Amino acid sequence: MTASSAHALAWFETDPELTKPQTYFTKYLADLVETGIPGQPTGLRLHPLFSKLHDNLTRDGRPVPQQRSVDSAREFVFAHNVAPPETAPGADHELARLREELDSLKSATAAQSAARAAQERIIASVNITEHRLANGLRVVLSEDHNTPVAAVNIWYDVGSRHEGPGQTGLTHMFCKLMFYGSASVAGNGHFELVQGAGGSLNATTSFERANFFETVPAHHLELALWLEADRMGSLLAAIGDTEMDWARDVCVNERRQRYDNVPYGTGFEKLTAMVYPEGHPYHHTPIGSDADRNAVTLEQVRAYFRTYYTPDNAVLCVVGDIDTDQTLAWIEKYFGSISSPGRRPTRRDGSLPDLIGRELREAVEDYVPSRAVMAAYRLPRDGKRACDAADLALTILGGGESSRLYNRLVRRDRIAVTAGFGLLRLSGAPCLGWLDVKASGHASANALEAAVDDELIRFATDGPTPDELERAQAQLEREWLDRLATVAGRADELCRFAVLFGDPQLVWSALGNVLTITPGEVRAVAARYLVRNNRAVLTYEPYWDS
Repeated sequence: MTASSAHALAWFETDPELTKPQTYFTKYLADLVETGIPGQPTGLRLHPLFSKLHDNLTRDGRPVPQQRSVDSAREFVFAHNVAPPETAPGADHELARLREELDSLKSATAAQSAARAAQERIIASVNITEHRLANGLRVVLSEDHNTPVAAVNIWYDVGSRHEGPGQTGLTHMFCKLMFYGSASVAGNGHFELVQGAGGSLNATTSFERANFFETVPAHHLELALWLEADRMGSLLAAIGDTEMDWARDVCVNERRQRYDNVPYGTGFEKLTAMVYPEGHPYHHTPIGSDADRNAVTLEQVRAYFRTYYTPDNAVLCVVGDIDTDQTLAWIEKYFGSISSPGRRPTRRDGSLPDLIGRELREAVEDYVPSRAVMAAYRLPRDGKRACDAADLALTILGGGESSRLYNRLVRRDRIAVTAGFGLLRLSGAPCLGWLDVKASGHASANALEAAVDDELIRFATDGPTPDELERAQAQLEREWLDRLATVAGRADELCRFAVLFGDPQLVWSALGNVLTITPGEVRAVAARYLVRNNRAVLTYEPYWDS
């Protein structure tokens, strides 16, 4: 037995809460540390096979350590990186199984490279064509005959950033009105026709756009195009006081369900207002205020539609089992006669300094189940390389249960039940880095914040390991390819790049940009932006605590 092995056994046997089965388990942990997993850093080698070993022990009827013992063993091995002890009696077949698993992981690395090359070939084979009608409507078409469906997606270049004083929530209200009839389709007919044809449909609004979309069997594509054209060209014919009252009620109820009557529901709204100052286009969120909705007049609503919901302020994308020539003929037939005002509305300037310049704070006492610390950081705009680096930094720090913050606050310190860090991409203003930590038990907000700051400082100083960066890039790559794998997801991304960046073809270079980011770039963006003087902090205290 090696000295380090003896150290491991002695440490475990002196812990009064541990017994001989855990000592046996510690030997397996040490063996795994020696064997390792290709491409994983030392501190994370054990994790992917932990559950595998647990299952094997259970299967063979051996004692399985309790959770505390497993955590203690893992922490010890990570801290000391002990050399492997002698193999426990009867364990040879278990180690053989584990080494087979490791061999498969080695081959998976080569398979991943091959898969990436295959994906690049697939992307290169996808054909995208762009067209523009006489009225200014931009059209993007992409044939994909793998499945007999077609996706129709139309993005209007209008979002909450376009809403002036007293108009908050108007874009979101049109998200409802667009489904409440048009000149040729009464009431709920849009839903009834699409769903009756076996399709699905919905709409969303954001700070920067409003989009409406359907996925239908390919032979019902003409129906979907006609419906979108009818409400673009004739929605105002169906909007009166009754429809306005209905849309107001729907939006008020949605706000109650998603914001006002949900624990922590107003957190995002409060932080947005802190990061983007009063008067800034992004100061208010798309849901808007009930006061503005109740005060807006029917004529103001009509004027808003005439300004923004026009052919020359939209991009229509159709992806799927389509014939390009026939699809273009239908689009010309149904959209070509819709008039445009001839001038595109000006986007409000969202420019801000790179850094907030000081830490902003607000404390909220509310009916919430536990304390929480939320924070928002101002980050580089979407479309810049630094934004991709920030996305990778937040993924490593808080993107899932293998992230640094989750491992520190939830698994190690056990002061939180969840810890996440995500990026809201924005093209017209600095992006938003969103931190969300919910306390465990009676852990204080100060303890949560101190642990977060400790991890951020360490990350800004040392940066990510190459293996952490590789995993984060793989995670973003999978998410990206998942979106492009469906005709609906691809249509949405093509619209996004066409509306926000002017070129739908950029969809193919976006992933490559992420995959070429270096550890140094990630560290640099963290050191510059993930600092105290560039954040707004919101703490929640439950009423029961006071």
